[in-house]
Amino acid sequence: MPNQPASEIELLRAAYAAFNARDIDAALALMTPDVHWPRAFKGGFVRGAEEVRAYWTEPWSEINPHVEPIIFYPKDAGQVLVEVHQVVRNLAGAMLADEHVGHRFTIEHGLIQAMEVCSLPSSGLGT
Repeated sequence: MPNQPASEIELLRAAYAAFNARDIDAALALMTPDVHWPRAFKGGFVRGAEEVRAYWTEPWSEINPHVEPIIFYPKDAGQVLVEVHQVVRNLAGAMLADEHVGHRFTIEHGLIQAMEVCSLPSSGLGT
């Protein structure tokens, strides 16, 4: 389907926008009920909307992450790799991290089914 990758990219753009706005309900509305999400700051994974909500709420009381998608790399059907610029500050505004990382998404029936943090190849990601 020619328009499938574009709709997946729009879905992911909306999810990043909701995350950065701290609109948990809007973000969760873009995910499957059994979404599988990494605990990037703690390790391991959470599953399901309420576990994702609890996981996000906890670090936001300690840090202020902002994750901006830079490049989307549609892969196999339902798979998109996203290069993101991640800036993490403490609540006083001091920089804790400023890095580019990869997020690999699995999309099922138009919703985010899973995300994992992955390394980015040093070159030729989309080629």
